[in-house]
Amino acid sequence: MALQCGIVGLPNVGKSTLFNCLSNAKAQAANFPFCTIEPNVGVITVPDERLIRLAEIDKPKRVIPTTIEIVDIAGLVKGASKGEGLGNKFLGNIRNTHAIIHVLRCFENGNITHVDGTVDPVRDKEVIDTELQLKDLETVENRLAKTQKQAAVGGDKQAKRTVELLLQYKALLEQGRNARELELDREEHKLVADLNLLTDKPVLYVCNVDEKSAVTGNAHTEAVARAIAGEKAEMLIIAAATEADIAELESYEERQLFLEDLGLKESGVARLIKSAYKLLDLETFFTTGPDESRAWTYVRGMKAPQTAGIIHTDFERGFIRAEVIKYADYVTLGSEKACRDAGKIGIEGKEYVVQDGDIMHFLFNV
Repeated sequence: MALQCGIVGLPNVGKSTLFNCLSNAKAQAANFPFCTIEPNVGVITVPDERLIRLAEIDKPKRVIPTTIEIVDIAGLVKGASKGEGLGNKFLGNIRNTHAIIHVLRCFENGNITHVDGTVDPVRDKEVIDTELQLKDLETVENRLAKTQKQAAVGGDKQAKRTVELLLQYKALLEQGRNARELELDREEHKLVADLNLLTDKPVLYVCNVDEKSAVTGNAHTEAVARAIAGEKAEMLIIAAATEADIAELESYEERQLFLEDLGLKESGVARLIKSAYKLLDLETFFTTGPDESRAWTYVRGMKAPQTAGIIHTDFERGFIRAEVIKYADYVTLGSEKACRDAGKIGIEGKEYVVQDGDIMHFLFNV
């Protein structure tokens, strides 16, 4: 499922360091702006303790986790909406992603140059917000001019409703607010979905801190938390340089000891991947047995035939029914047979909405 999160931020905030930790790709991380020019794409394994537990029970020949794609995008500067720096390339790349991971520098280090000379993550956030809002305003105004003509000439009700929505977007953006603040129903969303507004994408703010602030945060992260309080957004605190050190350790045990010394139960990278997965509105169902235990990605709210189609198009085309075991039942009873004997297998039809963690077996005929 080709859904992508784009990592964005000003130059030298730690985007490429974080990307390297996530994907083990070697995006160049250097102390100068525009170190990342072409977007680097990493296919990231999503950590899931449930898959590990299923594999322990079934001891399959293969264990296949689910993945998402993370894109490291060139650093943005003031004026990007007008093509300054690598602005056009940056905005084009981010438009192609489905969600945004916005990295903010929340650490002091005289050896790493800040593009504006001082560390101020709230200011940095506002710089990027403004550039994205200006580009969205341009997009909305261009569409508005065309749609108003359609509404006036043909008396098209759909065009008139679209004009109303565009005017609401325009008013928001002119106030320095993001398009995602406008709540739309499903039909309204269809009318403006092709705008693909940059500030309509879901966002996760990642505060990049020094090692001593990895657990508790600092004054910078507190300022960010206050600044985003009114937004529909989450915030994570991660020490990217420390995560890079953890990634260099060879064994799982060494990494866990390192984390314990820092007072962390889980690495920042693992927390970020899970948050990115959630940001994309993704969930996981499983298939498991002696040959393979596998996690499959689907979009929350999908029904059984659509999730069957993720495995193979024939499964959806010839869908008959789905046999569903709840993860908790499988782990408690210890096998498919035990679940069947205990009456813990649900027989579901085409209208069944798949739930996160479901263990699925699809019956089909083509």
